[in-house]
Amino acid sequence: MPESPVVLPVGRHALLIELPGAEAAEAFHAEVLRRRAAGTLPGVTEIVPGARTVLLDGLSEPRRLAAEVTGWEIPPPQRGSEAAVEIPVRYDGPDLADVAGMWGVTPEEVGRVHAATPFRVAFCGFAPGFGYLTGLPERYHVPRRSDPRTRVPAGSVALAGPYTGVYPRSSPGGWQLIGTAVDTVLWDAGREPAALFSPGTRVRFVPQDGGRE
Repeated sequence: MPESPVVLPVGRHALLIELPGAEAAEAFHAEVLRRRAAGTLPGVTEIVPGARTVLLDGLSEPRRLAAEVTGWEIPPPQRGSEAAVEIPVRYDGPDLADVAGMWGVTPEEVGRVHAATPFRVAFCGFAPGFGYLTGLPERYHVPRRSDPRTRVPAGSVALAGPYTGVYPRSSPGGWQLIGTAVDTVLWDAGREPAALFSPGTRVRFVPQDGGRE
């Protein structure tokens, strides 16, 4: 890792690890999982990855771990070959034309580019079941809307910055809406696991009839 992480205490039993970037955060999160699986990371009850952070909670000796973390040798993130979760999607979102304008392509091409991109869940948050998916090349990154909506329908497929995501339920939101996920339940408290997405999950969007494929 080119830069050492910044370790911040959070309460009596947690540490917030700040990393220099998204890839470093992904690598650090993977290392934490490896060490927990190997039994060399005792006392951790919660591991919460973010865009550039990883929160470790439930630590019995946070000061000791804080001193150790900065000396960890962390390999680059390894991309697994597990099967991708497929999300059927109609490319019919109200912001499709605006996104096409920002990309300099037709609305139909937006769907083709999005569906051809292999995504991976970087981290989860905002709402139960919501995953921040990375993989879209930088030239396709778009800003959030200047006028956020007070209600975004559940199942909306959206873009913002380097991320794409699917709204698991109706909520306010400022992402650019390009489509609708079909027959997809992102969060079900009665299911195990409840969340369809978790950090590291590979995701592929599959165009469906009824939209602008």
